[in-house]
Amino acid sequence: MKIFISFLLVLILDFEIISNEARPIIFLPISTISVPESSPSAAPIPSIPSSMADFSSGTQLNANKHQKNYSRKLLIGLIASASVMGILILSTMCLWICHRKKIGKSSKMSTNKLDSLRGLPLSSFITRSNGSIKTINEKGSVVVMDYSLLESSTNNFAESEILGEGGFGCVYKARLDDSLFVAVKRLDGGSQDAIKEFQTEVDLLTKIQHPNIITLLGYCVHNETRLLVYELMHNGSLETQLHGPSSGSNLTWHCRMKIALDTARGLEYLHENCKPSVIHRDLKSSNILLDSSFNAKLSDFGLAVMDGAQNKNNIKLSGTLGYVAPEYLLDGKLTDKSDVYAFGVVLLELLLGRRPVEKLAESQCQSIVTWAMPQLTDRSKLPNIVDPVIRYTMDLKHLYQVAAVAVLCVQPEPSYRPLITDVLHSLIPLVPVELGGTLRVAQTRPSHTIEP
Repeated sequence: MKIFISFLLVLILDFEIISNEARPIIFLPISTISVPESSPSAAPIPSIPSSMADFSSGTQLNANKHQKNYSRKLLIGLIASASVMGILILSTMCLWICHRKKIGKSSKMSTNKLDSLRGLPLSSFITRSNGSIKTINEKGSVVVMDYSLLESSTNNFAESEILGEGGFGCVYKARLDDSLFVAVKRLDGGSQDAIKEFQTEVDLLTKIQHPNIITLLGYCVHNETRLLVYELMHNGSLETQLHGPSSGSNLTWHCRMKIALDTARGLEYLHENCKPSVIHRDLKSSNILLDSSFNAKLSDFGLAVMDGAQNKNNIKLSGTLGYVAPEYLLDGKLTDKSDVYAFGVVLLELLLGRRPVEKLAESQCQSIVTWAMPQLTDRSKLPNIVDPVIRYTMDLKHLYQVAAVAVLCVQPEPSYRPLITDVLHSLIPLVPVELGGTLRVAQTRPSHTIEP
């Protein structure tokens, strides 16, 4: 606005100069010049020749013509200047209106964020669709939750509401209203590792959206406590289903193959569709969560690494014993094939019903890979080591195929392991159509099933 006012002042000065220049010099006719009366003693004034009178008359005509020309130029100048001023005023008004709209929009967004900080229920920000929960605010953002709301919804973080425990804290079941339940992960302590994992989780899950990856609904920072709010997965983790009280009895052969397929799809999205690609780095059965229909979703991205973001060979060694690839454990080399190795271990868990590491003695442990590898490649021994819950329920050819995929995934040499995309395509024909695969169950029966 200051520049515009300065421009107007300059324009007014220009008009003044033009006006002064446009004023013509008026030559009065000599006949109109009054001469004082002469005294008696004064000499008579000589008469003016006729030629001089003619000159005076012509001069007056020229002056009038000159005045008209200047008036015309002044009028044109005024019209042009007025047009320029009109354009400038119109442009300024447009800019002002746009600026006001921008301020209004920014103010509205700030108000929404402030409302969330004041502790509006999470249910006002999410909607249910086909049994799933999703945020309805802007893509790439989550709700900032109020600590008191999360505290009250978990009964002050009561032990009775604990769903599971992690390295930095517990996961609680929270009830936000009569029909909306969520999971709240509480990270206690202000250690650098805890803060880094919290930031990594929020940064990644606000950018990632996939049916086989857990949905982050909100988060909260309260003093040294950090909270993450997720959709609730009613059937808990794969680890609990396999090694908990039910000992895998809820998981049929086809259900296990579907869980493996869902997990592979989640990993493929991280490796192939994310830009830059993401290495989960902590894939294990406890980080594979199951909803009410046993759809599997990857969770816990605190240790995830974006490919290309830093030198992966210098990353601090992290992971869970039994799932860590040998090249990463021994040499610190981290690639997407490290996730493939961990997937192979999970596949062995689904197939055999055993934990990834089991104690043989007080100071001696054995991994599932070491124990199973000699028997996985022997077709005569393989049926005998399958989880008893599913031992007589699958087609023998499918069992051999799954065992072959698992063997390839846990190869010591990373280059011998398949890409997760290849694993995915090998599992699709083993999963019934109604569960997301291509298998026609009615066509696969009789003589090839394992007999007791």
